[in-house]
Amino acid sequence: MIMKKIIAHFDISPEGKNCYGTLTLDGNFITKTLDGAEEKFNISDISEAVQYTDIGCGRLELKPKNSKDDGSENIHICRFSMSCVGEVGEFVKVLNHLFETGETLDINTDDLPVCPKCHRHYLRGMNMCMFCVKKSYVFSRAFGFFKPYVKAVIGAGLLLTVANVISAIMPLFNSILIDDYLLPTANATPFFQSRTTGIVVIALIMAFSFAVSQIFNILSSRISNKVGSRFSGDLRNIVYGKIQELSLTSMSKRSAGNLIHRVTHDTERVKEFFNQQGRYLIQQVIMFTVILIILFKTNWLLTLIVLIPVPIGALMMTRFRHATRVRYFKQWRINSKATSILHDIIKGIRVVKSFGNEEREIEKFANVSKKLAKVSASNEKFWAVTFPLVGNFMALGEFLVLIIGGKMVLDGTLTIGELVRFNLYLAYLYAPLRWLSMFPRRLADCTTSLVKIYEILDEEPAEKEVDSNLTIDSSKPIKFENVTFGYKSYEPVLKNINLEIQPGEMIGLVGHSGAGKSTVINLCMRLYDPGVGKITIGGTDIKSVPSKELRDNIGVVFQETYLFSGSVFENIAYARPDASPDEVISAAKAANAHEFIAKLPDGYNTVIGENGHTLSGGERQRISIARAILKNPRILILDEATSSLDPETEIKIQEALGRLIEGRTTIAIAHRLATLRNADRLVVIEKGRIAEVGSHQELIDMGGIYSNLVAAQRETHSLH
Repeated sequence: MIMKKIIAHFDISPEGKNCYGTLTLDGNFITKTLDGAEEKFNISDISEAVQYTDIGCGRLELKPKNSKDDGSENIHICRFSMSCVGEVGEFVKVLNHLFETGETLDINTDDLPVCPKCHRHYLRGMNMCMFCVKKSYVFSRAFGFFKPYVKAVIGAGLLLTVANVISAIMPLFNSILIDDYLLPTANATPFFQSRTTGIVVIALIMAFSFAVSQIFNILSSRISNKVGSRFSGDLRNIVYGKIQELSLTSMSKRSAGNLIHRVTHDTERVKEFFNQQGRYLIQQVIMFTVILIILFKTNWLLTLIVLIPVPIGALMMTRFRHATRVRYFKQWRINSKATSILHDIIKGIRVVKSFGNEEREIEKFANVSKKLAKVSASNEKFWAVTFPLVGNFMALGEFLVLIIGGKMVLDGTLTIGELVRFNLYLAYLYAPLRWLSMFPRRLADCTTSLVKIYEILDEEPAEKEVDSNLTIDSSKPIKFENVTFGYKSYEPVLKNINLEIQPGEMIGLVGHSGAGKSTVINLCMRLYDPGVGKITIGGTDIKSVPSKELRDNIGVVFQETYLFSGSVFENIAYARPDASPDEVISAAKAANAHEFIAKLPDGYNTVIGENGHTLSGGERQRISIARAILKNPRILILDEATSSLDPETEIKIQEALGRLIEGRTTIAIAHRLATLRNADRLVVIEKGRIAEVGSHQELIDMGGIYSNLVAAQRETHSLH
C-alpha cells in the first residue's frame, strides 16, 4: 500500500484548554502528538473516521472494525475549535477514502478559514486576509483596471489646476489693491491716474479671472463625471461577470445581499477614489509646488516657519492609518449585513406578510441599522477628533506668520499688502495638506472595497472550467463511478455511489428527505464536482468538457421554480432565445400551459413580475416545464416536476412528460411515488448510499425500504 504523509492540526486539549496538537497519517498508523507525547492507532483496526461538529467546537473519533453502529465503542482522538474544523474535516475525508479504496488523497486547504500568516479568522465569505494583504498590490492592480482612463483623468486634473492657478491670481491683485490704491499712505497709482479707476479695473480683472477659473472647473468636472461613469460601469461588469462564473459552492458561502453590495457599493467607492481623488491629486501636487515657490519668493523666512509643523502632522497621520483601516472594515461588514437582511426581507415579503411578521422584520432591520449607525457615529467621532487635531496642528504656521509677519510690518521690512498676500497664499498651501490629512480615511475606505472585489475576482471556482473542444455523446450511458461527495468535506452526503443509466432509460430516485437524491442530479449537471470518483457520459468525464457543452445536452425542471421578471414568452424562450413564437407555443401546449396563458390579460406578452408572483404555483411549474421542453434535450432531469400541480393537471403533465421522455435519458425525483411507477428502474438512496435498485413491482416484492415508503404513502394517499 503506497501511503502519503498527511498532517492536520487540533487546538483543544482533553482538559479543554488551548493547545497545539497534530494528527499525522503516515504508513499504517495515525499518530496523535500533543505536548511531546505520541499516541498511535493502526489503520487496519479502523473502519471509519467520524467528525462531530458541536456548538463552538468539534471532536474526532475513530470507529473500530466490527464495532456497534451507535458510536458507543468509538475511540475519542481529539477536540478542536471552529478554526480547525475545515482542516480536520479534510483529514477525515482522506482517512475515509483510504478505508474505502486503499488510496490516499492530498488535503485541500482552499477552504480553511484562518490566515496562514497572522492566524486571524477570515470573515464569512472571504478567503483573503484584510490585515495581511499588501497595499502596494491592492492599488497597483486596481490601477490596471483604471489605466484606460488615466489620460482623461490627467486632463481633468490639469484643467482643475488651471482653474486654481487662475484663481490664485486673486491674492496678487489683492496685494496691489491694498498697497497701491487703498492705503491712505499710498503715494503711487501705477497704470492709472485715478485710484478709483484702478480699483474698478482691478475688480473687473478679478471678476473675469474668477469666471474663467469656473469655466475650467466645469470642464474638469464634466470630464471627471464621464470617466467615472464609464469606469464604474466597466468595474461592475467585471465583478458581475465573475460572480456568474462562481460555483454553487462559492455562492453558498455568501448572501445575495453581500454580492449585491460588492457589485454596487464597492465598485462605486473604488470609482470615487480613483476618479475624484486622482483628479485632485494632480491638482493638489501642482498647486502645492507653485504656491510654495511663490511663498519662497515673497518671503523665504516666513515660508520656512510655515513648513515646520508639516513633518510632524504627516507622522501623526501615519499613526492613525491602521486604526482607520480597522474601523472602516468593521463598518463595511455591518453595512453588508444590513444590505443582506434588506434583500432577504424584500425578496421574501410574501412569506413575511403571510405569517404577519412585519414587526419582527422591522425590528431585525432596525437592530442592524442601529449597529451600523453606532459604528458609523464612532468612526465619525474618531475623525471629528483626529482630523481637526492634525489639521489644526499643521495650520499652526498661520498663527506664527501673523505674529512674526506682523512684527515685520511694524519694522517696515514687509508691507501690509505682502502680508495679506502671504496669508491668502497660505490658504492655498494648506489646502493640499488638509486634503492629505483626510487621505487615510479615503484610502482605508477604498482598500476595504478593493479587497472585497479582489476576493471575488481571485476565487477559483470549485468546478473549474476547461478549455477544450471535447464533446459528449449523450446517446450513450451515464455512469457514476465510486462517487463520494459532501457539501462539507467531513460530512459526506453521497458515499461510494456506483450507477449506470442506459440511453433512453428513465431512472427514478427515491428515498427519505435528505438522503441525497437532489445531490445526485446536482453532480450530474456539474453544479458541484465529486470529492472522490467521477461521472462520465459516453465514457467522457464530465469534468473534462466545457460546462456549456454539458448543459446544452441537459434539460431540467427544478422543484423550486424560478421565473424572471418579464413576459411569459421571455421566460419560456429563456431556454432558446432564438426560438420562434410557434416553437414557444408548441412547448407550452406540451406542458399543458397554453390554455391558462391564453387567458392572461396579454397572453404570452403578459409581464408576470419577479419570480412569477402573479401566477399560481402550478402555473409557474408548467411554464418551467415548457422551458425544459423547448430546449429539447437528450438528457432530462425532473426534480419534483409535478409537486406543485393539482391532481387533474398532474395527469395531463404526466401524459406530456410521457411523450417528452421518449428516446431521452431521464432522471426523475418525486416524493409522490405514483409518479415514478412507470420508470424503467427505481434507485432507492438511503443515508447517502444506494440501498435498492429495481422496477416498481420488484421493489414492492422485495419488501424493503421502497416497499415501506409506498405503504406509508398509502396510509395518507391512495396509490392508483
